[in-house]
Amino acid sequence: MKILWVKTDYLHPTDRGGQIRTLEMLKRLHARHAVDYLTLADPNNTEGPVRAHEYCRRHFAVPHQLADKRSLAFAADLWRGLVTELPVSIGRWKSEAMRRKARELDAAERYDAIVCDFLMPVASLDDWPRLVLFQHNVEALLWERHVERAATPLHRWYLRNQATKMAALEQRASREFGRVICVSEQDAALTRDRYGRQDAAWVPTGVDTDYFTAPAAPPKPVAELIFLGSMDWMPNVEGAAWMAADILPLIWAKRPETTIALVGRRPDPKLQALAQDQRIKVSGTVDDVRPWLWGSAVSIVPLRIGGGTRLKIYEAMAAGVATVSTTIGAEGLDVRHEDNILLADSAEAFANACLRLLDQPAERERIAATALAEVRAKHGWEAVTRRFEELLVIAGRR
Repeated sequence: MKILWVKTDYLHPTDRGGQIRTLEMLKRLHARHAVDYLTLADPNNTEGPVRAHEYCRRHFAVPHQLADKRSLAFAADLWRGLVTELPVSIGRWKSEAMRRKARELDAAERYDAIVCDFLMPVASLDDWPRLVLFQHNVEALLWERHVERAATPLHRWYLRNQATKMAALEQRASREFGRVICVSEQDAALTRDRYGRQDAAWVPTGVDTDYFTAPAAPPKPVAELIFLGSMDWMPNVEGAAWMAADILPLIWAKRPETTIALVGRRPDPKLQALAQDQRIKVSGTVDDVRPWLWGSAVSIVPLRIGGGTRLKIYEAMAAGVATVSTTIGAEGLDVRHEDNILLADSAEAFANACLRLLDQPAERERIAATALAEVRAKHGWEAVTRRFEELLVIAGRR
């Protein structure tokens, strides 16, 4: 097949779950098919273009100026998000240059499949009935959860406005694209129920189990608890803040020496401030997350907002680290409370689950071993990619 893959950024540096999923699948598709990659240029990203050959035969980056979130230009984006049809998280990525380049490439190559990766590029693409929408989240659901956790009435009003616009756009795209592929059975069911897309398909989440296998030598201790993820993503910021404000004090009341590491790119200033307590480490961007995982006792996912699936849970499982998560944090994954994970949704229950695993090594090892065996057996990236490949072939026949 000839495939055009359209995304708003390059896949390196790989520091977000959606990038990992796309990268692992594209590397395997690239080995069997002719894959071209179309994205938006980022002058600050020198690694992305250099390493694009790892997952495509050709790559194209069109100029696009994205406003810094601390700038007046971003404030203007927020205002436009109120007065235009597109929600701000889609409108700021809209690119007529991408639209023209996609048309040009398709006219020359006549692709068998064109994949829109995430919802962000939809406003920059034409001829939706020919395209495949690869949905890593049900985006409107994510925004609706932001509304529930809004700090002030003004925030709630703005977020509700954006959630409404996102739902309208997502419904239109879900109905008009030739094929919609989600990342979990739960998201596919939501797409069917909310948007009437009865043939919404899904592929499971995968993990590179060999890559995350712990070394034979005992790893260097880093922290007892680890929260791994992009620390500038709003759900992670909210979750880490909740952990610090409501959960850690309960843990420290019984186990005052407990340490925690927040590991991920560009930590929000409110998270950086947490490092004033010596028991909290805030790493920022790291080249390799594995030593952090191997050097921890328990992986935590204290999310109360979010959608899609959390690859970080499977990565922790593949690294042999037991996990405590909220129900939202683990939704869409093949997990079972008390078997291969502990699930807890209140601050008290979450703290108790962490304490249980920290204080009971045998229980921690039992849950970690069960999880490791299952991800090795069920969630390799090759199987995930083969399923995605089958769905692309079906889409191409329409």
